[in-house]
Amino acid sequence: MTIEVQHIRKQFGQFTALDDVSLQFPDGQLTALLGPSGCGKTTLLRIIAGLEHPDAGSVLLDGHDASRRHVRERQVGFVFQHYALFKHMTVFENVAFGLRVKPRSERPSEAQIRQKVKQLLELVQLDWIADRYPPQLSGGQRQRIALARALAVEPRVLLLDEPFGALDAKVRKELRRWLRRLHDELHVTSIFVTHDQEEALEVADQVVLMNKGRVEQLGTPDQVYNQPASPFVYGFLGNVNLFHGRVHEGVLASGGVELEAPQHANVADAQAVGYVRPHDLEVERYTPDAEGIVVTLRRAHAIGPLAQLDLERQDNAELIEAVIPNERYGKLALKEGEKLVVRPRRMHVFVDEGSNI
Repeated sequence: MTIEVQHIRKQFGQFTALDDVSLQFPDGQLTALLGPSGCGKTTLLRIIAGLEHPDAGSVLLDGHDASRRHVRERQVGFVFQHYALFKHMTVFENVAFGLRVKPRSERPSEAQIRQKVKQLLELVQLDWIADRYPPQLSGGQRQRIALARALAVEPRVLLLDEPFGALDAKVRKELRRWLRRLHDELHVTSIFVTHDQEEALEVADQVVLMNKGRVEQLGTPDQVYNQPASPFVYGFLGNVNLFHGRVHEGVLASGGVELEAPQHANVADAQAVGYVRPHDLEVERYTPDAEGIVVTLRRAHAIGPLAQLDLERQDNAELIEAVIPNERYGKLALKEGEKLVVRPRRMHVFVDEGSNI
Protein backbone atom coordinates (compact mmCIF):
# COMPACT_ATOMS: atom_id res chain seq x y z
CA MET A 1 0.00 0.00 0.00
CA THR A 2 1.26 3.48 -0.84
CA ILE A 3 0.75 6.16 1.79
CA GLU A 4 0.70 9.89 1.14
CA VAL A 5 0.11 12.78 3.52
CA GLN A 6 -0.76 16.17 2.05
CA HIS A 7 -0.35 19.51 3.85
CA ILE A 8 -0.89 18.04 7.32
CA ARG A 9 -1.21 20.58 10.13
CA LYS A 10 -1.76 19.81 13.80
CA GLN A 11 -1.71 22.02 16.88
CA PHE A 12 -2.03 21.19 20.56
CA GLY A 13 -3.03 24.51 22.14
CA GLN A 14 -0.31 27.00 21.19
CA PHE A 15 2.16 24.23 20.24
CA THR A 16 2.48 23.44 16.53
CA ALA A 17 3.18 19.71 16.25
CA LEU A 18 3.00 19.52 12.44
CA ASP A 19 3.39 22.48 10.11
CA ASP A 20 2.29 21.76 6.52
CA VAL A 21 3.85 18.30 6.16
CA SER A 22 3.59 16.51 2.79
CA LEU A 23 5.25 13.12 2.25
CA GLN A 24 5.01 9.92 0.21
CA PHE A 25 5.75 6.47 1.64
CA PRO A 26 6.38 3.97 -1.18
CA ASP A 27 4.66 0.59 -1.31
CA GLY A 28 6.63 -2.15 0.41
CA GLN A 29 9.36 0.10 1.79
CA LEU A 30 10.50 0.65 5.38
CA THR A 31 10.61 4.36 6.23
CA ALA A 32 12.11 5.88 9.38
CA LEU A 33 10.69 9.09 10.87
CA LEU A 34 13.74 10.48 12.63
CA GLY A 35 14.19 13.56 14.78
CA PRO A 36 14.46 14.94 18.33
CA SER A 37 11.70 14.71 20.92
CA GLY A 38 8.80 17.03 20.11
CA CYS A 39 9.55 17.26 16.37
CA GLY A 40 6.15 15.79 15.38
CA LYS A 41 7.11 12.29 14.26
CA THR A 42 4.81 10.35 16.63
CA THR A 43 1.92 12.75 15.94
CA LEU A 44 2.33 12.11 12.20
CA LEU A 45 2.36 8.35 12.79
CA ARG A 46 -0.83 8.54 14.87
CA ILE A 47 -2.54 10.64 12.18
CA ILE A 48 -1.67 8.02 9.53
CA ALA A 49 -3.09 5.33 11.84
CA GLY A 50 -6.28 7.32 12.49
CA LEU A 51 -5.57 7.66 16.22
CA GLU A 52 -5.30 11.46 15.81
CA HIS A 53 -7.09 13.76 13.40
CA PRO A 54 -5.25 16.60 11.64
CA ASP A 55 -6.46 20.20 11.86
CA ALA A 56 -5.87 20.44 8.11
CA GLY A 57 -4.63 18.22 5.29
CA SER A 58 -5.38 14.66 4.22
CA VAL A 59 -4.08 11.09 4.41
CA LEU A 60 -4.22 9.04 1.20
CA LEU A 61 -4.01 5.24 1.24
CA ASP A 62 -3.44 3.83 -2.26
CA GLY A 63 -4.60 7.18 -3.64
CA HIS A 64 -7.90 7.23 -1.74
CA ASP A 65 -8.61 9.83 0.94
CA ALA A 66 -8.69 7.96 4.26
CA SER A 67 -8.95 11.04 6.49
CA ARG A 68 -12.51 10.19 7.58
CA ARG A 69 -11.93 6.43 7.73
CA HIS A 70 -12.02 4.79 11.18
CA VAL A 71 -8.87 3.12 12.53
CA ARG A 72 -10.41 -0.34 11.96
CA GLU A 73 -10.99 0.45 8.28
CA ARG A 74 -7.41 1.51 7.53
CA GLN A 75 -5.90 -2.00 7.77
CA VAL A 76 -3.08 -0.71 9.94
CA GLY A 77 -0.97 -2.67 12.41
CA PHE A 78 0.43 -0.61 15.29
CA VAL A 79 3.36 -1.54 17.57
CA PHE A 80 3.99 0.70 20.59
CA GLN A 81 7.18 1.26 22.57
CA HIS A 82 5.79 -0.40 25.70
CA TYR A 83 4.45 -3.56 24.06
CA ALA A 84 0.79 -3.12 25.24
CA LEU A 85 0.34 -6.88 25.61
CA PHE A 86 -2.51 -8.28 27.71
CA LYS A 87 -0.81 -9.59 30.85
CA HIS A 88 -3.64 -12.01 31.72
CA MET A 89 -3.43 -13.72 28.31
CA THR A 90 -0.84 -16.23 27.12
CA VAL A 91 1.45 -15.40 24.23
CA PHE A 92 -0.78 -17.51 21.96
CA GLU A 93 -3.94 -15.69 23.10
CA ASN A 94 -2.30 -12.28 22.65
CA VAL A 95 -1.41 -13.03 19.02
CA ALA A 96 -4.85 -14.55 18.36
CA PHE A 97 -6.72 -11.60 19.88
CA GLY A 98 -7.06 -9.50 16.71
CA LEU A 99 -8.41 -12.48 14.76
CA ARG A 100 -10.95 -13.46 17.43
CA VAL A 101 -12.49 -9.98 17.71
CA LYS A 102 -13.16 -9.66 13.98
CA PRO A 103 -16.83 -9.45 12.93
CA ARG A 104 -18.37 -12.92 12.68
CA SER A 105 -18.56 -12.71 8.87
CA GLU A 106 -14.79 -12.08 8.62
CA ARG A 107 -13.60 -14.21 11.54
CA PRO A 108 -11.51 -17.29 10.63
CA SER A 109 -12.40 -20.67 12.09
CA GLU A 110 -10.69 -21.75 15.31
CA ALA A 111 -8.54 -24.18 13.33
CA GLN A 112 -7.48 -21.39 10.96
CA ILE A 113 -6.69 -19.10 13.91
CA ARG A 114 -4.50 -21.77 15.53
CA GLN A 115 -2.64 -22.35 12.26
CA LYS A 116 -2.15 -18.60 11.68
CA VAL A 117 -0.84 -17.97 15.21
CA LYS A 118 1.53 -20.94 14.95
CA GLN A 119 2.93 -19.55 11.67
CA LEU A 120 3.40 -16.07 13.17
CA LEU A 121 5.13 -17.37 16.29
CA GLU A 122 7.47 -19.34 14.06
CA LEU A 123 8.07 -16.19 11.99
CA VAL A 124 9.19 -14.23 15.07
CA GLN A 125 11.08 -17.32 16.30
CA LEU A 126 9.08 -17.65 19.52
CA ASP A 127 6.81 -20.66 18.88
CA TRP A 128 8.37 -22.39 21.90
CA ILE A 129 6.86 -19.91 24.42
CA ALA A 130 3.23 -19.95 23.22
CA ASP A 131 1.89 -20.95 26.65
CA ARG A 132 3.79 -18.34 28.67
CA TYR A 133 2.44 -15.01 29.93
CA PRO A 134 3.97 -11.58 29.10
CA PRO A 135 5.47 -11.01 32.60
CA GLN A 136 7.51 -14.21 32.08
CA LEU A 137 9.18 -12.84 28.93
CA SER A 138 12.17 -10.59 28.34
CA GLY A 139 11.67 -7.12 26.83
CA GLY A 140 12.92 -8.26 23.45
CA GLN A 141 10.58 -11.25 23.45
CA ARG A 142 7.60 -9.09 24.42
CA GLN A 143 8.30 -6.71 21.55
CA ARG A 144 8.49 -9.55 19.05
CA ILE A 145 5.16 -10.90 20.33
CA ALA A 146 3.66 -7.39 19.97
CA LEU A 147 4.86 -7.39 16.36
CA ALA A 148 3.37 -10.86 15.73
CA ARG A 149 0.04 -9.64 17.15
CA ALA A 150 0.09 -6.61 14.83
CA LEU A 151 0.81 -8.87 11.83
CA ALA A 152 -1.96 -11.36 12.70
CA VAL A 153 -4.69 -9.25 11.09
CA GLU A 154 -2.62 -9.00 7.89
CA PRO A 155 -2.26 -5.21 7.91
CA ARG A 156 -1.45 -3.42 4.68
CA VAL A 157 0.55 -0.89 6.71
CA LEU A 158 2.74 -1.53 9.76
CA LEU A 159 3.38 1.45 12.06
CA LEU A 160 5.98 1.22 14.84
CA ASP A 161 6.38 3.94 17.48
CA GLU A 162 9.87 3.78 19.05
CA PRO A 163 9.57 -0.04 18.94
CA PHE A 164 12.90 -0.68 20.65
CA GLY A 165 13.08 2.42 22.84
CA ALA A 166 12.55 0.58 26.14
CA LEU A 167 15.27 -2.02 25.49
CA ASP A 168 18.96 -2.03 26.31
CA ALA A 169 21.56 -1.30 23.60
CA LYS A 170 22.55 -4.92 22.86
CA VAL A 171 18.95 -6.14 22.51
CA ARG A 172 18.07 -3.08 20.37
CA LYS A 173 20.85 -3.91 17.93
CA GLU A 174 19.77 -7.55 17.65
CA LEU A 175 16.09 -6.62 17.17
CA ARG A 176 16.63 -3.98 14.51
CA ARG A 177 18.63 -6.47 12.41
CA TRP A 178 15.82 -8.96 12.95
CA LEU A 179 13.20 -6.34 11.93
CA ARG A 180 15.11 -5.65 8.71
CA ARG A 181 15.20 -9.36 7.83
CA LEU A 182 11.51 -9.72 8.69
CA HIS A 183 10.59 -6.76 6.50
CA ASP A 184 12.59 -8.16 3.57
CA GLU A 185 10.54 -11.34 3.91
CA LEU A 186 7.10 -9.71 4.25
CA HIS A 187 7.46 -6.48 2.21
CA VAL A 188 4.61 -4.77 4.08
CA THR A 189 4.73 -0.96 3.86
CA SER A 190 6.20 0.09 7.21
CA ILE A 191 6.88 3.36 9.03
CA PHE A 192 8.79 3.48 12.27
CA VAL A 193 9.49 6.37 14.61
CA THR A 194 12.89 6.72 16.26
CA HIS A 195 15.22 9.36 17.67
CA ASP A 196 18.20 7.00 17.27
CA GLN A 197 20.08 7.97 14.09
CA GLU A 198 22.08 4.72 14.01
CA GLU A 199 18.85 2.73 14.13
CA ALA A 200 17.29 4.70 11.28
CA LEU A 201 20.37 4.55 9.05
CA GLU A 202 20.86 0.81 9.60
CA VAL A 203 17.26 -0.36 9.14
CA ALA A 204 15.36 1.99 6.80
CA ASP A 205 15.01 2.15 3.02
CA GLN A 206 14.31 5.87 3.31
CA VAL A 207 14.71 8.35 6.16
CA VAL A 208 12.55 11.40 6.91
CA LEU A 209 14.41 13.93 9.08
CA MET A 210 11.95 16.07 11.06
CA ASN A 211 12.51 19.19 13.15
CA LYS A 212 9.98 21.51 14.81
CA GLY A 213 7.01 20.06 12.94
CA ARG A 214 8.61 20.28 9.50
CA VAL A 215 10.47 17.94 7.15
CA GLU A 216 14.16 18.87 6.90
CA GLN A 217 15.13 16.15 4.43
CA LEU A 218 13.86 12.96 2.80
CA GLY A 219 16.26 10.47 1.26
CA THR A 220 18.05 7.15 1.48
CA PRO A 221 20.29 6.60 4.52
CA ASP A 222 23.32 7.30 2.31
CA GLN A 223 21.82 10.54 0.96
CA VAL A 224 20.87 12.05 4.32
CA TYR A 225 24.22 11.15 5.90
CA ASN A 226 26.56 12.10 3.05
CA GLN A 227 24.51 14.85 1.36
CA PRO A 228 22.78 16.66 4.26
CA ALA A 229 20.35 19.35 3.13
CA SER A 230 20.75 21.62 6.16
CA PRO A 231 22.96 22.29 9.19
CA PHE A 232 20.32 20.59 11.36
CA VAL A 233 20.59 17.32 9.40
CA TYR A 234 24.39 17.41 9.49
CA GLY A 235 24.45 18.03 13.22
CA PHE A 236 21.75 15.50 14.08
CA LEU A 237 23.32 12.57 12.20
CA GLY A 238 26.43 11.86 14.24
CA ASN A 239 29.17 13.96 15.78
CA VAL A 240 30.44 16.96 13.83
CA ASN A 241 33.05 19.72 14.17
CA LEU A 242 32.02 23.30 13.35
CA PHE A 243 34.42 25.76 11.72
CA HIS A 244 32.91 29.26 11.93
CA GLY A 245 34.21 31.97 9.62
CA ARG A 246 33.65 33.75 6.34
CA VAL A 247 33.70 32.27 2.87
CA HIS A 248 35.03 34.19 -0.13
CA GLU A 249 35.48 32.82 -3.65
CA GLY A 250 35.73 29.18 -2.57
CA VAL A 251 37.80 29.65 0.57
CA LEU A 252 36.54 29.52 4.18
CA ALA A 253 38.65 31.66 6.54
CA SER A 254 38.23 30.24 10.05
CA GLY A 255 40.40 31.56 12.86
CA GLY A 256 43.91 31.79 11.49
CA VAL A 257 43.52 29.23 8.69
CA GLU A 258 42.01 29.02 5.24
CA LEU A 259 40.05 25.93 4.19
CA GLU A 260 38.99 24.98 0.67
CA ALA A 261 35.25 25.36 -0.05
CA PRO A 262 35.08 24.93 -3.87
CA GLN A 263 31.27 24.52 -3.92
CA HIS A 264 31.05 28.21 -2.94
CA ALA A 265 33.41 29.64 -5.57
CA ASN A 266 30.83 32.29 -6.51
CA VAL A 267 30.22 33.52 -2.94
CA ALA A 268 31.72 36.88 -1.95
CA ASP A 269 32.58 37.49 1.71
CA ALA A 270 29.65 35.79 3.48
CA GLN A 271 29.34 34.38 6.95
CA ALA A 272 29.52 30.58 6.87
CA VAL A 273 30.06 27.43 8.90
CA GLY A 274 32.06 24.41 7.80
CA TYR A 275 30.88 21.00 9.04
CA VAL A 276 33.45 18.19 9.30
CA ARG A 277 32.87 14.75 10.78
CA PRO A 278 35.57 13.48 13.18
CA HIS A 279 36.61 10.63 10.86
CA ASP A 280 37.07 13.12 7.98
CA LEU A 281 40.04 14.83 9.68
CA GLU A 282 43.63 13.90 8.82
CA VAL A 283 45.94 14.04 11.86
CA GLU A 284 49.72 14.49 11.64
CA ARG A 285 52.57 15.60 13.86
CA TYR A 286 53.30 19.31 13.75
CA THR A 287 56.11 20.66 11.59
CA PRO A 288 56.68 24.37 10.89
CA ASP A 289 55.88 23.95 7.17
CA ALA A 290 52.79 21.73 7.69
CA GLU A 291 49.55 23.05 6.18
CA GLY A 292 46.39 22.84 8.25
CA ILE A 293 45.01 23.68 11.66
CA VAL A 294 47.53 23.61 14.52
CA VAL A 295 46.09 21.89 17.60
CA THR A 296 47.13 20.53 20.97
CA LEU A 297 46.17 16.98 22.00
CA ARG A 298 44.22 17.32 25.24
CA ARG A 299 42.95 13.76 25.63
CA ALA A 300 42.99 10.46 23.76
CA HIS A 301 40.47 7.67 24.20
CA ALA A 302 41.72 4.55 22.41
CA ILE A 303 39.48 1.53 23.03
CA GLY A 304 38.46 -0.85 20.25
CA PRO A 305 39.29 -0.25 16.58
CA LEU A 306 39.14 3.57 16.76
CA ALA A 307 40.92 6.24 18.79
CA GLN A 308 39.07 9.45 19.69
CA LEU A 309 41.26 12.53 20.01
CA ASP A 310 40.14 15.69 21.84
CA LEU A 311 42.06 18.57 20.29
CA GLU A 312 42.30 22.29 21.10
CA ARG A 313 42.92 24.80 18.31
CA GLN A 314 45.86 27.07 18.99
CA ASP A 315 44.41 30.04 17.08
CA ASN A 316 41.07 30.34 18.89
CA ALA A 317 41.06 27.64 21.63
CA GLU A 318 37.99 25.87 20.14
CA LEU A 319 37.78 22.11 20.67
CA ILE A 320 37.88 19.62 17.80
CA GLU A 321 37.17 15.89 17.88
CA ALA A 322 39.10 13.60 15.53
CA VAL A 323 38.74 9.85 15.08
CA ILE A 324 41.57 7.77 13.62
CA PRO A 325 42.23 4.00 13.39
CA ASN A 326 43.72 2.67 16.61
CA GLU A 327 46.53 1.11 14.61
CA ARG A 328 47.58 4.54 13.29
CA TYR A 329 47.25 6.03 16.78
CA GLY A 330 49.64 3.36 18.08
CA LYS A 331 52.18 4.03 15.31
CA LEU A 332 52.11 7.79 15.96
CA ALA A 333 52.60 7.15 19.71
CA LEU A 334 50.85 10.44 20.53
CA LYS A 335 51.14 12.03 23.96
CA GLU A 336 48.78 14.45 25.68
CA GLY A 337 49.98 18.04 25.35
CA GLU A 338 51.64 17.32 22.01
CA LYS A 339 51.27 19.75 19.09
CA LEU A 340 49.57 18.31 15.98
CA VAL A 341 48.15 19.47 12.64
CA VAL A 342 44.70 18.50 11.31
CA ARG A 343 43.25 18.93 7.83
CA PRO A 344 39.67 18.23 6.70
CA ARG A 345 39.49 15.55 4.01
CA ARG A 346 35.87 16.46 3.38
CA MET A 347 33.93 19.50 4.54
CA HIS A 348 30.40 20.74 3.88
CA VAL A 349 30.00 24.50 4.10
CA PHE A 350 26.64 26.18 4.75
CA VAL A 351 26.52 29.88 3.91
CA ASP A 352 24.32 32.43 5.67
CA GLU A 353 22.82 33.89 2.49
CA GLY A 354 21.75 37.07 4.28
CA SER A 355 25.26 37.97 5.39
CA ASN A 356 26.88 39.02 2.10
CA ILE A 357 28.44 42.48 2.17
